[in-house]
Amino acid sequence: MTTEKLVLPSPPRPGSDFARLCRRITDAGLLDRRPGYYTARIALVTVLFAGGWVAFALLGDSWWQLAVAAFQAFLFGQIALLSHDLAHRQVFRTRRPAEIAGRLAGNLGIGMSYGWWMDKHTRHHANPNHEELDPDVDPDVLVWSQRQAREARGVPRFIGRHQAVLFFPLLTLEGLNLHWSGVRAVARPGLRRRGIEAALLFTHFAVYLAALFIVLPPGLALLFFAVHQGLWGVYMGSIFAPNHKGMPTLTGKTDLDFLRKQVLTSRNVAGGPVVDVLLGGLNHQIEHHLFPSMPSVHLRRAQPMVEAYCAEIGIPYLRTGLVSSYRQTLRHLYEAGAPLRNAS
Repeated sequence: MTTEKLVLPSPPRPGSDFARLCRRITDAGLLDRRPGYYTARIALVTVLFAGGWVAFALLGDSWWQLAVAAFQAFLFGQIALLSHDLAHRQVFRTRRPAEIAGRLAGNLGIGMSYGWWMDKHTRHHANPNHEELDPDVDPDVLVWSQRQAREARGVPRFIGRHQAVLFFPLLTLEGLNLHWSGVRAVARPGLRRRGIEAALLFTHFAVYLAALFIVLPPGLALLFFAVHQGLWGVYMGSIFAPNHKGMPTLTGKTDLDFLRKQVLTSRNVAGGPVVDVLLGGLNHQIEHHLFPSMPSVHLRRAQPMVEAYCAEIGIPYLRTGLVSSYRQTLRHLYEAGAPLRNAS
């Protein structure tokens, strides 16, 4: 899809379309809390996470540790998804328990600053795919539109020429980028509960690195680190890339109402329960953006209701397969980098 100005499919009725949809969703009970579901999910992820490190300690100097590294990469992704649900108040109604659990899961569990990520993700939800307001489409490494490509300097200009080919290799660095972003966040004033965030974050780093180099010989420890962090980065990028990349981007002031802004810039990924688990329910990205506090387990039930409502009022609703979503993302990256290739 192009990244030029959106053309509205039908005249919006401000203040009414989303309200009607919201009433239908509320009446269906899809915004109700699911404490039992989250208790079971958190318990399962915690047991698997702890079990992975027990296996790591028992195996010692063994090449089977690379399988443990891959398993823990998956668990790091699952913990990140739980942190995401906590940040959106899907688990707890009030902020304090959500923040405590979020910092324990994010900062201490996987070395990702909960406060930094929550601020960034909140701005993304407010203005998805907006080139000036959404931090997820900042041209810091990649360019997301031809306009950004024409203005690119430094690293984005160098990488942007071949960014479609480099996209998945670059994702191997995403785990390290999340760690580094957390370190930068706690180093600057302004982060809420900065001292606690820093203490938990650096405790994670210290315990993680100490475990690697105490249990494993140096060479194997470095290999475990590379496999674990690289696969975690690819997994995280594979969760979030299909959601908006390749969808239209916005610039300046937009006349889109909330419903249209969220639906037209998002893409759903079709699939069964396995896809729901792998992507943490974020394959139902449209429903998540419309109802961020909806428990992720309800998103599948909300999906046909939202799709039917969009058809009813004439709003395009995109739902595609997982492989197709990656294909569209890579095609978009290739097209966005065209001005850089043409200029070289």
